[in-house]
Amino acid sequence: MPASAQEDDEETPVDEPEFVRGRIQDKTKEPSKPLEGVELTAKKGDREVGEAVTDEEGSWEIMLPGPGTYTVTLDTDTLPKGVGLRDEDKASLEVEIEEGRAKGLIFAIGERTTTSRSPAERLLNLGVQGIRVGVVLALASVGLSLIFGVTGLVNFAHGEVVTFGALIAFFLSASAGGPEMPLVAAAVLALLAGGLFGYVLESGLFRRLRRRRSGNVALIVVSIGLGLFLRHVFLIIFGERPRPFTEFTVQKNFDVGPISLPPKDFVIIGLSLALLVAVGLLLQGTRLGTAMRAVSDDRDLAEASGIDVERVILVTWIAGAALAGLGGVFQGITDKITYDMGFTLLLSMFAAVILGGIGTAYGAMAGGLVIGVTTQVSTYWVESKYKLGVALAVLILAVLIRPQGLLGRAERVG
Repeated sequence: MPASAQEDDEETPVDEPEFVRGRIQDKTKEPSKPLEGVELTAKKGDREVGEAVTDEEGSWEIMLPGPGTYTVTLDTDTLPKGVGLRDEDKASLEVEIEEGRAKGLIFAIGERTTTSRSPAERLLNLGVQGIRVGVVLALASVGLSLIFGVTGLVNFAHGEVVTFGALIAFFLSASAGGPEMPLVAAAVLALLAGGLFGYVLESGLFRRLRRRRSGNVALIVVSIGLGLFLRHVFLIIFGERPRPFTEFTVQKNFDVGPISLPPKDFVIIGLSLALLVAVGLLLQGTRLGTAMRAVSDDRDLAEASGIDVERVILVTWIAGAALAGLGGVFQGITDKITYDMGFTLLLSMFAAVILGGIGTAYGAMAGGLVIGVTTQVSTYWVESKYKLGVALAVLILAVLIRPQGLLGRAERVG
């Protein structure tokens, strides 16, 4: 499956056509040895648009038909005997080319380290990668499920809350016009900014609509419109080009037995699991958590029991939006930040919530983990572009067997 491209820091302006270029060297030798005769191809979608062969200095260059997203593939069969990619899964790299720009790619060449990996080890690594995807998805989905539980609102703008958190962290840590804070501090502030954003959405918009007796269908339509509006605001401010955080962009994999992941992935898994456990403890062991569950079960009865329902809804929005914002930061660390990254995650978040049992935080957590592991493990057999389809097929099958979701409660209708 195509990996995100590791790129040179320099983007060289050119007069007319766009290029992608690089140099293939065996850096296990001292000095580095250029590799001649290595073949590379570039594709845009399924269409091949160019090819190149490295010269005696190991250099290659492919002219492209225009700006866009391309996949450049190195033919590992043309590498010298005993030399290969350090990570065989990164024979294909995706690169975003702007108009009038040439961009350099780096293929990590060295002694083969992954060809001896057994099928069981590859599946284990894909499973752990799936856990990383799943915990981030669960973190972003918890708020979506809790907000539905206490208000009945299916919030189609929740993806934009995820994007908001990532953009705040990017501005604070990686933007040229920002304060260039450490990413850890920027992530904490993005968490707080996400909570503040949730407060504004609830107190400034959705609470007012509920007081005007707007029905759930009207609120859903409003959330769709809000999502479209915010997405275009993000496009105007951030632009169309994907950008990474400057910290932790390239890391050497850290091995724990047969599991090999970048250190940032282990940190994300640990922090996400800790936060999800904290949410579970809050729901089960505090008065606020009890009030949330009571409002979710029966709003009228909770209000009659003396619970301040509006306060509970507001706190739920703040907590859910804060977690979604932090989920956006974690997603941006493992991938790149785009103006519509939350929107592209929205289908997966809905799948996680429905699979786990809509309206319950625990359901969103379980559903997120199942969706994450399923999507990643499926790439062992199918191309990565089909992995979400596999996860949705699992969702359909699970709902057919257990309509209320994995952790939802069956209810009688009528």
